Amino acid sequence: MPNHSSEYFLLAALAITAILTYIIFSPFLSAIILAIVFAVVLHPLYRHLLPLTKSPALASLSVIVLVIIFLLLPLTFIGSQLFNEAAQISTSLVENGGTTGILADLQAFESSVRSIVPIPAEFQIDVNQYARAALTWIASHLGDIFSNIARVLVGLFIFLIALYYTLKEGARLRALAVTHSPLRDKDDEHILDTLHTAINSVVRGNLLIALIQGVLTAVGFLIFGVPNAALWGTIAAVAALIPGIGTALVLTPAITYLFFVSSLASAVGLLVWGVLAVGLIDNFLGPTLVGRGMNLHPLLILLSVLGGIAYFGPIGFILGPLTVTLLVALLGVYFRGAKAVISHSN
Repeated sequence: MPNHSSEYFLLAALAITAILTYIIFSPFLSAIILAIVFAVVLHPLYRHLLPLTKSPALASLSVIVLVIIFLLLPLTFIGSQLFNEAAQISTSLVENGGTTGILADLQAFESSVRSIVPIPAEFQIDVNQYARAALTWIASHLGDIFSNIARVLVGLFIFLIALYYTLKEGARLRALAVTHSPLRDKDDEHILDTLHTAINSVVRGNLLIALIQGVLTAVGFLIFGVPNAALWGTIAAVAALIPGIGTALVLTPAITYLFFVSSLASAVGLLVWGVLAVGLIDNFLGPTLVGRGMNLHPLLILLSVLGGIAYFGPIGFILGPLTVTLLVALLGVYFRGAKAVISHSN
């Protein structure tokens, strides 16, 4: 006769310890998930370094060093620029009633437009009011990102450690997942391969191209004299995910601004830069970065990015699209299995 009391006690103990473990790990879940994602993306680099280093530990450490040099340091510089520009906007909004800085530029832009375009006098637009509301929202949300430096540094440390061990022991972790999964090994391998393709497609595809376009937009703004280049470049990176519009949502107002406030040469220069350097990057890098991977519709990418940022914070820029992509991948596996069952029954 089975001892049900001991079985129930074991299940209760498992449930309690699982909940406690989740509570303990919850502050670091985003960093750990992000490390797993980057381990998948960076695994080809790890595989190339492994024969050179002759050691999984050295190969993983080499990848970490490259990530710090080519990813974290540039992101730190961009983040500091965003923080400074957000602070400048806040100062411009508080001091002198916004009569200096970007609001003054917008007021000059409105005056220039009225001097060229015959706008009726009764048609008034309070540029100061609308710009102040928009810039206040941007500055406050950017401030939230950098408000807790200590938490960011701890998360970054956990990310690097988790990335190191995930790269080093990735094959063993995959084997453990397949061994302990209740599904057939064939189904497990298919699911893991599908998720691997999905992660590479999202991170190396739409998101990376959008980031590159955002950086190029910021560089163009710096060259041709558009203020707060890092801020608008970041917005351009998000706008690059919008189907059919992309970075034009940011570039078009900037070109118009330069035409009325600065000079025709600057406006034309930014237009050429936007068409050649920013607009064509998708055509050149898209086939190489995305390849034949699983693609989400750009509208789903945009919604998942905005929703991910709202729910997960800044890390949602990646976790949001990945969550939706993994859902689509699992649904594909499920429906293929259901069709197989129906075909077998018939």
